[in-house]
Amino acid sequence: MGNMNKITDTLQRPLRDLRISVTDRCNFRCRYCMPAEIFGPYFQFLKNDQLLSFEEITRLARIFASLGVEKIRLSGGEPLLRKELPKLIEMLGSIEGISDIALTTNGSLLAKHAKALKDAGLHRVNVSLDSLDDKVFRQMNGGRCDVKTVLEGIEAAAKAGMKVKVNMVVQKGINDQDIVPMARYFRGTGHVLRFIEFMDVGNSNGWNLTQVVSKQEIFERVNAEMPLEPIPSNYFGEVASRYRYCGTNEEIGIISSVTDSFCSTCTRARLSADGNLYTCLFASQGTDLRAQLRSGAKDEEIRNLIQDVWSRRADRYSEERFNNTTMPNKKKIEMYYIGG
Repeated sequence: MGNMNKITDTLQRPLRDLRISVTDRCNFRCRYCMPAEIFGPYFQFLKNDQLLSFEEITRLARIFASLGVEKIRLSGGEPLLRKELPKLIEMLGSIEGISDIALTTNGSLLAKHAKALKDAGLHRVNVSLDSLDDKVFRQMNGGRCDVKTVLEGIEAAAKAGMKVKVNMVVQKGINDQDIVPMARYFRGTGHVLRFIEFMDVGNSNGWNLTQVVSKQEIFERVNAEMPLEPIPSNYFGEVASRYRYCGTNEEIGIISSVTDSFCSTCTRARLSADGNLYTCLFASQGTDLRAQLRSGAKDEEIRNLIQDVWSRRADRYSEERFNNTTMPNKKKIEMYYIGG
């Protein structure tokens, strides 16, 4: 089958990356994603039979691969809460055309699972860590975890032989004092640190522009102490602006969906834990692929549906938001449900 029929959208963007959410549950309650007062003990998460099974996920991934997808990233919620996840990684690893499987995690369960994930064929892991200061970190994750546990997870993943990237979401007035300490700490570890501008995902994170520390400002703060130089992107559609510490080959990245968006090169489709296809992180509506799978649709029919959705895709939410600050408040899909 191979990638015979690669597809592009209305802005000529190819479909290369598939983000798969394997669960909508998380053991953290980060303020910018799943604030505890909304996602409390009585919140209705998806039931097991509503989630795509590993077989259903693999079938869809195979169809996506036939349309040009080369990279798969598993996310959640917290993906390590999904039972037997290494089994899914093994299944996805057997798909022709998939060259890269990665995972985004909060790191709290990583030390326990790192070796099994690597043995199953996981190449890379992105770990979220918003501060090295326990008090700040606990304040940001709803008091669910300490820094040491996440750092142990990072080391376990590296020791198992996986590439590790560390992602820090920067919020002005909350953890922006930790930008330089984070850079200092991870410099020399071999792990790539990436700063992410605080953005308006979902509807419950109380986002506003005053809490954004811009890409330029993040760069300037690090550069003032440890001079940086820009390096070219690795591939079309790479979201991080890459820099290295002058005179080294050690890099950091800054991901800016707010002040310097990358809509024009976005190659990502997203599959929610219950099988809805979304063409943008800020989408308000998806296409129900689970219904197709469970009503007995053939691969060809599902492929045609995905092709149709992608070929009509015109999403450029971040560009539009920046050019028009009075955008109507449209309801967006929640981050925990669709993954990062």
